[in-house]
Formats: sequence, structure tokens, C-alpha cells
Amino acid sequence: MNIGDNIKKFRELKDITREQMAADLDMSVSGYSKIERNEIDLTISRIQEIAKLLNVDISQLMNFDASQIFNVSNNQLVQGLGAKAENMHFHGDDYKEKYIKALEAEIVRLKKIAKEK
Repeated sequence: MNIGDNIKKFRELKDITREQMAADLDMSVSGYSKIERNEIDLTISRIQEIAKLLNVDISQLMNFDASQIFNVSNNQLVQGLGAKAENMHFHGDDYKEKYIKALEAEIVRLKKIAKEK
């Protein structure tokens, strides 16, 4: 599990800066950056605090999966990032690969739309 990577992905998706996160967590930017680089172990209470700031369920931070954001089969936005965890599907395996494939599929779809216009 790479929770720092997951936190970074959600932070970027929410368009929140490291500086904003550090300030909200009452810590230095370098200290917060260590979280995203997986250089420090996080307590459950700190993970809960980060999840609250990102408006996501703690289980989403623990098991990031691109299918939480994108429906890979038809490239439509599925449930919002703040959707209830019981309605989500969580898979910790190969999330980076799935995320890259979802983005590549979206690029293909957008190129097709651009050609049609």
C-alpha cells in the first residue's frame, strides 16, 4: 500500500496545493511532502484528518483505484470523489496501470471528438 501516492493523487484531482494541505494540517510543506513521498508512517487519526480535508472516505485513501473516478469501459465520470464508500469498488492492485489506461482511453475519445468537429 502506497498511501502517500494515493493522497497525492486525490490532492491533485481536487486541485489543492501542498502548501494548502500543509497549512490545514498545521505542518511544514517539507513535512507534508514527506507524507506524499511515503517517508513517514501515518497514524490513523492523521489519515482521517487528511481524508476529511480531501473530502474522501478513508478507505479511498487506503485503496486508490482509478475506477473510483473514471468508468474505464465508457470513459464517463462515475461517482463523485466524496461518494459513500459502500457504493464504491476498491481494488488495491495495479491502480497505477488502471489509471494510466483510463487516461489513455480518454485521450483517444477526445481525439475522436476533435476529428469529428
